Amino acid sequence: MKTLTRRDEEEVLKAVRKEALLKCDDLVKAYTECCAGRWVSVAWKCRTQLRAMNECLHPHTSEAVMDAKRQEILARKTATSASEPQSSQQ
Repeated sequence: MKTLTRRDEEEVLKAVRKEALLKCDDLVKAYTECCAGRWVSVAWKCRTQLRAMNECLHPHTSEAVMDAKRQEILARKTATSASEPQSSQQ
């Protein structure tokens, strides 16, 4: 097995997002607090918090991080399929 299924790709995306949000938790909270109770003014009132949050999230959601997570899931799938007993066909 050398490729990931659509479900595996979704798992990669969810896992990378979750890890990034945890690593940037303080900045995400600052942005969401700034947005609370605002509608239109979010665009200029919370610009600084948004930039800080995005600068934190970007390195944790880069293509290199996604590729590493893909390799991790692919290795796990390969190990799982290798450890499963092969059914013999008669």
